[in-house]
Amino acid sequence: MKSMTGFGRGESQRAGVTWSVECSSVNRKQLEVAVNLPRELSELENAVRTEVSAAVSRGRVNVAVRRETGAAGAEAVRVDQDLASHYYHALHALALKLDVPPNITLTDITRLPGVITQAQAEIATEDAWPSIQEALAAALKQLNTMRSTEGASLRSDIESRLAVIESLLESIRAKAATVPEHQRKVLRQRLEDAGLPLPMDDERLVKEIALFADRTDISEELTRAASHVQQFRSYLASDTPAGRSLDFLLQEFFREFNTMGSKCNNAEIAHHVVTAKTELEKIREQVQNAE
Repeated sequence: MKSMTGFGRGESQRAGVTWSVECSSVNRKQLEVAVNLPRELSELENAVRTEVSAAVSRGRVNVAVRRETGAAGAEAVRVDQDLASHYYHALHALALKLDVPPNITLTDITRLPGVITQAQAEIATEDAWPSIQEALAAALKQLNTMRSTEGASLRSDIESRLAVIESLLESIRAKAATVPEHQRKVLRQRLEDAGLPLPMDDERLVKEIALFADRTDISEELTRAASHVQQFRSYLASDTPAGRSLDFLLQEFFREFNTMGSKCNNAEIAHHVVTAKTELEKIREQVQNAE
């Protein structure tokens, strides 16, 4: 089981050029991949998406690819002297027109767009991809390691809550078996209090108790809920992504407990149902972050 939240970084260096790739992921129901590449390498976006899709199945993954060239590389600082001159004369003319002192410094000029630029040697897509792919693989590996670590914490928390739910199911099952007999005693007492005592084997009383027992029978719901617990554990132990399956199974879980609550006609069982649903809600919060 993996979390959908994580971060990874990878680097690859060749011919004096260092490529760094950072991958970060957050919760999403489906897989979303956002890629930030140098403009001249935008055609590699699909290749990056393919690599990410092979490593991640769910969540929003942001991928940032950066190029860093060392001192021995092809980077150079260029100064556009003609543009700087145009800026200077235009600002000087503006100062005269506005009748303000033309306090124009070199720093002011160099901060204007296009005066100083950093040039990078062009690099072919096919030459850049092997390095980017290597750095991306390292970043995705680190990302998935972090997601697995967080996933283990999620699993531990969910397992503890499943144990609570399992215990509650046993308590509900034991209590449910006593509900019809309790109702028979309640009915008989009411009849006696009303001055209408009936023998225990009276047909009308037996029929009423049978109908009550049928209406309040939650044995099927208990069996299905217990099965859901086992299936939930199977998904948690699986190496394949199971976030969507767990989310669906939780809906079934809630349905069983809702039915128990509406049929049980017993305060103690109703209390157990509320407690179980509280645990399920906490599990749902955790599952929302599971891949």
